[in-house]
Amino acid sequence: MKETQEINPSVNYYNPNIVCRPAVYADIDQIIPLEREKWQGYVLPFHYISHNYYEVEIARSDNNFNVSFVKKPFDAPFEYKSEKDCDKLFEPWWDNIKAWGIVKDGRLIAAVETAVEEWSNRLRVTELWIDDAYRRQGIATALMDIAVKRAKDEKRRAIMLETQSRNEGAIGFYLAYGLSLIGFNACEYQNNDLERKEVRMELGILLT
Repeated sequence: MKETQEINPSVNYYNPNIVCRPAVYADIDQIIPLEREKWQGYVLPFHYISHNYYEVEIARSDNNFNVSFVKKPFDAPFEYKSEKDCDKLFEPWWDNIKAWGIVKDGRLIAAVETAVEEWSNRLRVTELWIDDAYRRQGIATALMDIAVKRAKDEKRRAIMLETQSRNEGAIGFYLAYGLSLIGFNACEYQNNDLERKEVRMELGILLT
């Protein structure tokens, strides 16, 4: 599989109109476990703006398949806002869920959720969400560190997650963190995912 990566982790891929307050490292110290009884069903309002996407090109010859992910610009910035009740914490179809987050004044401002895939001995990051005003302050890295620690403590062979080929900011962060492309699905969401530039990408780290 051929992968073309042209990521600059220093670029702000999020909404340039969002005014972020100065980084307060105490926020990271306030990461706490999230109890299922309190947070199950909590809706995470995902939002991002992308200027580029990865076009997935699949070519077949007699003896092989060639797959490439080529970074290309959108004609106009692409903005995504999750649909109502789209992403929730502690969904019932995940196994052995553990979640952590930061709560300020009774409001959740960041969260990571992990679930175990027992049959393959892998840990999946099912949710990683940061409120717009708190991004690019090290919180996502701290939350990913917790997820990786869980995977290592439980001797999972890999940690993985799902993102989309048009989510430029998320891809840039994950690659900078150390994840690599480990798979994809060209028709995960709709039959025209390739044309819609929304291909499911599986990123991960092999731990053992």
